[in-house]
Amino acid sequence: MTPRLFFTEDGLTAQVDVLSCAPCDDGFAVVLSRTPFHPQGGGQPSDTGWIGDSEVIKVFHDVEHVVHVVNAAVQTGKNQARVDATRRLLNTRLHSAGHLIGVCGERAGWIPSKAHHWPGECRVSFVPGNAPQPLQAQQVEEQLQRWIDADLPRMTRMEGDQRFIGFGELPAHPCAGTHVSSLKQLKTVPILSIKEKKGVLTVRYDVQ
Repeated sequence: MTPRLFFTEDGLTAQVDVLSCAPCDDGFAVVLSRTPFHPQGGGQPSDTGWIGDSEVIKVFHDVEHVVHVVNAAVQTGKNQARVDATRRLLNTRLHSAGHLIGVCGERAGWIPSKAHHWPGECRVSFVPGNAPQPLQAQQVEEQLQRWIDADLPRMTRMEGDQRFIGFGELPAHPCAGTHVSSLKQLKTVPILSIKEKKGVLTVRYDVQ
């Protein structure tokens, strides 16, 4: 698998070797020696940006590599990869906020079952755990704001190839996504709705 630089650092540029570039349906599929780009997955959209002068339209992973789809061919050899900072920051904030909502649900006896961190579509779903308690939007917002005001730092640890992400002393969970370095970057996290249907509790949210 292509080494993913964002696992251990927050840099948005990297000197890379272009290993291959081949035509594909949406442009050209590029494989790099290492990548700062987050591929789509884990409920988070892919990064975009540039490899040299070619625009990175989307990024995904196949069985062996992270694949970067670009709008123009890139020569093999050394080049610079640059991640779109605005898109990365938004996706990062949304993903970190989703993790915190997951912790809120766990504290109330709910088990996170699915998360979707796309802009305008963010939600975390839960199934009942042991004696789940009702969740109220104001209650969740207030707890999130306390953690944000405390500016809890991101805590990262690796266990083999698996990365765990937490904040401060909050529980860490396996995650391959990008996250803020500390919680003040979230600013505020509005809870848009909390609904339960057929035993599944869904919390919809955004960041401001």
